[in-house]
Amino acid sequence: MATVHHWTGLEAKALRLALRLSVRAFAEHLGVGVRTVSKWEKLQALTEPRPDTQAILDTALARADAAAHLRFETFLSEAGRPGTEAPGRRVTPAGPLAWEYESWTDDLDRAVVALARQDFTFAESLISRWTSRFTPLRLDDRGLYLFARSTALLGDLQRDQGSVVGPLSAQRSYVTAKSLFTQLDIPRRIAQLDLSLAVVAEMSGKLETAARQYEHLAVDDRLSRRDKARSRLWVGTALSKDGQHDYATRVMLAATRDFEDLAEPEDWSVAHQKIALAHRGAGDLSSALHFITVARGTATTDAPMQKVRLDTAHGHILLSDPATRDDGLHVLDKAATLAARFGLSHQLASIENIKAMSTGPSGPSSR
Repeated sequence: MATVHHWTGLEAKALRLALRLSVRAFAEHLGVGVRTVSKWEKLQALTEPRPDTQAILDTALARADAAAHLRFETFLSEAGRPGTEAPGRRVTPAGPLAWEYESWTDDLDRAVVALARQDFTFAESLISRWTSRFTPLRLDDRGLYLFARSTALLGDLQRDQGSVVGPLSAQRSYVTAKSLFTQLDIPRRIAQLDLSLAVVAEMSGKLETAARQYEHLAVDDRLSRRDKARSRLWVGTALSKDGQHDYATRVMLAATRDFEDLAEPEDWSVAHQKIALAHRGAGDLSSALHFITVARGTATTDAPMQKVRLDTAHGHILLSDPATRDDGLHVLDKAATLAARFGLSHQLASIENIKAMSTGPSGPSSR
């Protein structure tokens, strides 16, 4: 049912209409003066009830039945639609209402959880519910922030699905989100989008470009210590994919120490997975097996994406040794089945590429 985190006269009027009460009856229902309700009716979104009255309105809404809640949401939705033009008068399209901002925020939080579980269909429905309804030109700063965050999450979704470049891709979404956060002047968010764009560059095979971007971000004070440690780790992954395995391992070990200091167990596990692949690339299969065993034994999430990444890395290492080749193929087949089930096309392509190049001394690794 509907909730309102900040009442204005507009929401108060919608509640009166939903309860099907006259102005006088609504005032009596709330225990406030008729003049107060009349003021809400006249000024609507330009006036706000006092804090104690906000609580009274909360209670009145909470006690309303389901039919009244539906009418309440309908009235508010209609109030938020673009107006019509009267002769000689231009009406500016309305942006989101106060309660819609709260709903938008809640939906984005739910989308984050859905993305972590690789439930792409549900996550996209939560995001597009808002991005298809509003445009940046109609939004104030709060709405623009939510639109930018929505676009960044859409980029994460597209990246995880393997849509890296092109008109409907993670790269385009990240660039759009970055421009909006630049307009809002939020340096931390801008830097996070720079980090996401570096990941896209790496996934696109632009390893040298990605490594340079990661190096700059690893010492960028706009980022949190964790994001800087992740940048350092990804410097190593880009270098390892480019064949610089020894130096990559040293860089990634430094990131691992940061994750340990920060008490970030999942990042620590992922770092060991990356180090394992660097050792595999260098031909040190004993160390590679050691680090992938640590990574698999300390993983704290059962998310399909990370399960596929761990199994891909493990299978890749096993495939590199003729004595465990069959085991490696079996693990990679399991990873491919899971990747296909959840629509992880980039991971699936990486697995197929590893299998195709398995006769070589060092096949490509997978992010």
